[in-house]
Amino acid sequence: MSMTDPIADFLTRVRNAIKAEKKSVDIPVSKMKVGIAEILKKTSYISDYSLVENDGKKYLSVKLKYNNGVNVIEGLRRVSKPGIRKYVKYENLPRVRNGLGIAVVSTSKGLMTEKEARKLQIGGEVICAIW
Repeated sequence: MSMTDPIADFLTRVRNAIKAEKKSVDIPVSKMKVGIAEILKKTSYISDYSLVENDGKKYLSVKLKYNNGVNVIEGLRRVSKPGIRKYVKYENLPRVRNGLGIAVVSTSKGLMTEKEARKLQIGGEVICAIW
């Protein structure tokens, strides 16, 4: 069965693992998901991620980060959806929770946070928001 929105599936699996207080979550791998996981690791929202193979299928294993028993990620939201794409210029990039969160932006230079895109003066598609 094909999936219509793999990024929303990634975010939902992470959200469900947080609610179930899991230490890690396995997600089917893609380049976009690895890029988002790299950004989450770089911004300290997750502890680590790795690529694992199970029964001939590759998975992205994401280790969630907790601080005194409370997860670091408070919320995840998909911004640009397959039916409604959200493209913005660098001047209009969103500030998530007034700078306390991040927005992942797909640009011509690759995936990056909205802060990096604003610094490089590059716009793009706003993939998701994390706080």
